[in-house]
Amino acid sequence: MAETLETFLAARTARPADPVALAEPVPLEALPTPALVVDVAALDRNLRAMQGFLEARGVGLRPHAKMHRCPVVARRQLALGAIGVCAAKVAEAEVLRAAGIERILVTSPVTAPQAMERLAALAARSEDVRVVVDDAGAAARLGEAARAAGTELAVLVDLDPDMGRTGIARGAPALELVRTVVATPGLRFTGLQQYAGQLQHLTDAVERRARSREAMEAGLETRALVEADGHPVDVFTGGGTGTFDVDSEIDGVTDLQCGSYAFMDEEYGAVHQGGSDRFAAFEPALFLLSTVISRPRPGAVTVDAGIKSLATDAARPVPLDLPGVRYRFAGDEHGVLIAGEGAPLPALGDRVRLLTSHCDPTVNLHDWLYPVRDGLVHELWPVAARGCSW
Repeated sequence: MAETLETFLAARTARPADPVALAEPVPLEALPTPALVVDVAALDRNLRAMQGFLEARGVGLRPHAKMHRCPVVARRQLALGAIGVCAAKVAEAEVLRAAGIERILVTSPVTAPQAMERLAALAARSEDVRVVVDDAGAAARLGEAARAAGTELAVLVDLDPDMGRTGIARGAPALELVRTVVATPGLRFTGLQQYAGQLQHLTDAVERRARSREAMEAGLETRALVEADGHPVDVFTGGGTGTFDVDSEIDGVTDLQCGSYAFMDEEYGAVHQGGSDRFAAFEPALFLLSTVISRPRPGAVTVDAGIKSLATDAARPVPLDLPGVRYRFAGDEHGVLIAGEGAPLPALGDRVRLLTSHCDPTVNLHDWLYPVRDGLVHELWPVAARGCSW
């Protein structure tokens, strides 16, 4: 039976999001590979570490769910005290709301008419759904959509931290947009967002600290300008895993949008922190389990994990428990492990854990996470927002 595009997409965002209990626990050796595995103990340590660190500094945590796309993980973050979660797209927010999560900030501007209508409908049936704007015309259309849905949409003005991706210029342009939002029926101005994504992976810790502080202080000058014009700024949100310790020091920042801290990856691992050449504040909790399937030549073996199961946009995945061995992509389904001098290689059929290069897009390649406790998988966690990029 034919259906409309709207009903099809709505069904996609109402997909199952709760853990799937297994009748019997399954050991890692019995998982079908490639399998995206979560070390639950490490995950929980990361969640507690970030929440505790920010609470001690009086800063809120609004973790970004675009990283894990998994309501099960989002609920764990909220249970520890997160003030809400972020979503990059309206569809992601719809998945989270369908899973019972109420407090959601959509961190990318929404301009398509259908997306505006869906966002307004979502806000009308939710406790606290917010969105960012960086354009006066888009703000006017959002106001129309909110009025048509019989609701008032909470809005943050998005500031460009000299990244050139989204956001309006700080200072007078941002103030004019705030005035527009305040004057638009159907909209309620609640604050400012500034996310400096270009700084999160700067390797040098000193440079990262200095540039993040400079960017945040410039954004806070705009906050002061807006407040002097008579518009209270309840929220000044931004920051990420790479700058969590810097941005949380700055007066006027209300909450951070850290995401990768929960799982971590090699892209973050290679970032210097303090006097170390590794980012050691959080530990890897996400791994791709693969199987050795071939020995094509001396000094190398092939595993069943290629670009269909691992993101390729960042550093290469890292074989764990195999010192002196490196991974290279070898096509859609395959990767090759290459041994350095004297390094032993795994045998055919052996399982190999790979630290992912970039956790966000890697998670988006998988339908399920396999949470491991004491070497056993007791349930499956749906990646419910996988592919929800509309």
